[in-house]
Amino acid sequence: MLLQVLEITAPVFFLALIGYVWKRTGHHFDIPFVSRMSMQIAVPALIFSVLSRIEIEPRAFADLAFASLALYAAIAAGAWVVVRGAGLPMRVYLAPMTFANTGNVGLPIALFAYGETGLAYAMVVFAVMAALSFTVGIWMVAGAASPLAVLKEPIFHASWLGILFAAQGWGTPDVVAKTLELTGQIAIPIMLITLGVAVAQLEVHAIGRAVALALAKALLCGLIGVAVAASFGLTGAAAGALVLQAITPVAVTNYLLATRYGAQPDAVASLVVVSTVLSVLVIPATLAALL
Repeated sequence: MLLQVLEITAPVFFLALIGYVWKRTGHHFDIPFVSRMSMQIAVPALIFSVLSRIEIEPRAFADLAFASLALYAAIAAGAWVVVRGAGLPMRVYLAPMTFANTGNVGLPIALFAYGETGLAYAMVVFAVMAALSFTVGIWMVAGAASPLAVLKEPIFHASWLGILFAAQGWGTPDVVAKTLELTGQIAIPIMLITLGVAVAQLEVHAIGRAVALALAKALLCGLIGVAVAASFGLTGAAAGALVLQAITPVAVTNYLLATRYGAQPDAVASLVVVSTVLSVLVIPATLAALL
């Protein structure tokens, strides 16, 4: 079991380590450009390529989408209780405690754990989380957001188009399919390397608080993930993908939003770094329980 867990998790952390070492040794890495290329080109290509050809009943995708909405509603409620109980500002901590790194970390973990079927399920959770993050998440930090913001995101359209193609049994010309598949193959490695670079340039402050909140988030999200999966009757790869996505660390995008809207970005950066480091223990432990 230990060897199986290491085989799944080690490539993820090693790729992130490459990015960390790259930045720490003084090499340049243009995070805004790479992130934009990843989220607007590579990840949408990966999502459509996998979802459009995976053989899963459309109802299974729908069930998982509703389960994902329930998951994040419950996590947001639980996070509100934790932040309120700790006497911390909601505008700073609620979004980071709610939205996790389901893209950079969750997608590769699901792929290595459950294959392309697990990756497809994880993509549904990722798409739901991204839609909520670009709308509700911005509202949490800024106090205002446009519900139409998600319509500008390529990953949203790649998700529903991929599921539509799969449901209808439609195909794409070979040249298009191969182009999308090749483009999508760069998504996971580049996202993990970018994560390592981002962590390397963030500074940690008030480490005790960050550790306490990161542990609280992992425990809260893990318990809610298991409860939601059971409530919706999810099993196998679908349940595993949902739980794994739930316990991923705080997303770097929360730091970017905090910086943009002046919501104590240093505090959010600390939570990102600490939760990412702790995920080296949290994710393998969760995988051991699931497998």
